Amino acid sequence: MHISEGVLSPTILATGAVLSALGTGLALRRLKNKDIPKVAVVSSAFFAASMIHVPLGPASAHLVLNGLMGLLLGWSIFPSILIALLLQAVLFQFGGLTTLGVNTFSMAFPGLLSSFLFKELTKKGRKISFLAGFLCGFLSLLIAAFFMGLALIETERGFSGVALTLILTHIPISLVEGIITGFVILYLKRVKPEVLE
Repeated sequence: MHISEGVLSPTILATGAVLSALGTGLALRRLKNKDIPKVAVVSSAFFAASMIHVPLGPASAHLVLNGLMGLLLGWSIFPSILIALLLQAVLFQFGGLTTLGVNTFSMAFPGLLSSFLFKELTKKGRKISFLAGFLCGFLSLLIAAFFMGLALIETERGFSGVALTLILTHIPISLVEGIITGFVILYLKRVKPEVLE
């Protein structure tokens, strides 16, 4: 779900850059040395999952796993996504450098928000944990698609059709992400529950 170079207005690009810089700055202030390997592993999972993408006009659709990232990393989702998107932009020309802030914020903030909403529920029984993981994965990606669509519409009203298509095509992908996130949460609860603390 990357927005390409040359699509968004300077105002939207600047807003995304500022919001991502604030999120990344807050995350780095909170990041402990012992958590850096976890951030790196989750960032590489995001990098790999989002490499398989379907182009949708000036954006693309793919697995993001931002809900799972939010649950595992909290605020550290910002630098984790930022680094992965930077590498994708430089190595594979997915997204771009000028859109890095918008792309980072659009994916990181919904993951963080969903984590705040559902993290405590992942500590309950299996059914509630799965449901919390599902909702976290589903809503995180859907909200990210909404933010991307909003960035397109705020740049140019003519992008409203593309924005609607972007959101609608992410509904089935969001369902898949929800299911994946739910099962990963159950697995982690069984084999390494401290990761969810």
